[in-house]
Amino acid sequence: MTSSFRPAIVLLLIFTVLTGIAYPMLVTGVAQVAFPTQAGGSLVMRDGKPVGSSLIGQAFSDPKHFWSRPSAATPQPYNGLVSGGSNLGPINPALTDAIKARIEALWAVDPGNKAAIPVDLVTASASGLDPDISLAAAHYQAPRVARERGLPPEVVLGIVTAHAHYRWLGILGEPRVNVLELNLALDDHQ
Repeated sequence: MTSSFRPAIVLLLIFTVLTGIAYPMLVTGVAQVAFPTQAGGSLVMRDGKPVGSSLIGQAFSDPKHFWSRPSAATPQPYNGLVSGGSNLGPINPALTDAIKARIEALWAVDPGNKAAIPVDLVTASASGLDPDISLAAAHYQAPRVARERGLPPEVVLGIVTAHAHYRWLGILGEPRVNVLELNLALDDHQ
């Protein structure tokens, strides 16, 4: 009986070292060399200090800034540790109430804007961490941001266009803009 335990324990130790230590270190090392920014969390730096990640959204409520897509992560929005959607169905009263509240908040901060509100400004994604909004959502908010900052709308739209990401190879993905990077560019402009 003990003769069968010894090979099992030796194999357990070997595979623990290989798959639990050597392989993760190898993959981490390759990632650090090949993709240093991404392996480091895609951090966005300001004055040598991290202000966020280009991969995780942040809450912006100041009318001078573009607002992010809502987060479904609870209890703290945009928390990567509790990433996930709300799992509320389209006829769930809680989802309907949340969307109505978001629409009212957008109207309250910009009552003169009669344009249709893009869906990504009132609904959360499956992860609840989206760092991007659609170009339609950015264009919807641009008049408010321009007015609050005292800038011509063309200047704000130019900054949106300069930071826009378009379809990869012309077919994959949707046109979008990273909210944190856009807001930092606006702050730099002033």
